[in-house]
Amino acid sequence: MFAKKKESPEFYAFFKNVLGFVPRRTELYHTAFIHRSVSSVSEGHRINNERLEYLGDAVLGTVVAEYLYKKYPLKGEGFLTEMRSKIVSRKSLGQLAVKIGMLELIEHQRGGEGAFKSMGGDALEALIGAVYIEKGYRFTRRIIIRRLLCTYIDVDTVAQTEWNFKSKLIDWGQKNHKKVTFEIVRSVVRGQSGRREYECRVNIDGKPQQSAVEYTIKAAEQLAAEKTYKTLMQSVGSEPKTAE
Repeated sequence: MFAKKKESPEFYAFFKNVLGFVPRRTELYHTAFIHRSVSSVSEGHRINNERLEYLGDAVLGTVVAEYLYKKYPLKGEGFLTEMRSKIVSRKSLGQLAVKIGMLELIEHQRGGEGAFKSMGGDALEALIGAVYIEKGYRFTRRIIIRRLLCTYIDVDTVAQTEWNFKSKLIDWGQKNHKKVTFEIVRSVVRGQSGRREYECRVNIDGKPQQSAVEYTIKAAEQLAAEKTYKTLMQSVGSEPKTAE
């Protein structure tokens, strides 16, 4: 079930300028831009972008994995896995959605932007899922690599970007005689897509610090660690204090 809506000039301009093609199954792509907060029901089915998001996530992960495998033939599994995690993380996809001008096309409940921090990245994955359904894998792969990765993401710069804040935070704790632990606060299956979200929280000497939500435990821990480490470092430079 897909949404039916009259196309706007902005809709076609986005596809032509960013993705380089004009969609035929426009109702499919409109569905990719419908956030779950404004879902409608048709013949017993909820219409939003969650199912397309689920599909796009799988396609994107496969394409990025293949791209990195070929780009870095001498790198090991650990490096490749970390690079893929950086590129397809919720934070990275959200930033990419902003760069390509997707946010203006997403239908969502107004006034609740704070609760929808991931809607840009989610819609981007849904868009990839829609392209895959209409155009197939080869075309989608070309769009992801040429139109997104090579145009908007400097992969070599990403490789140099600090990522393993979990290790940095643990090392800081050992040097400062602080016990750093990671706790899974909750785990929920979200909407029609069936994707599981994990909320992870950092504790230092038993005191709650920053938390983060991601689609994998590892990613949630990394993001929570990054938020905690940066917050602590803002206090007094190299000797951050724990939150009270």
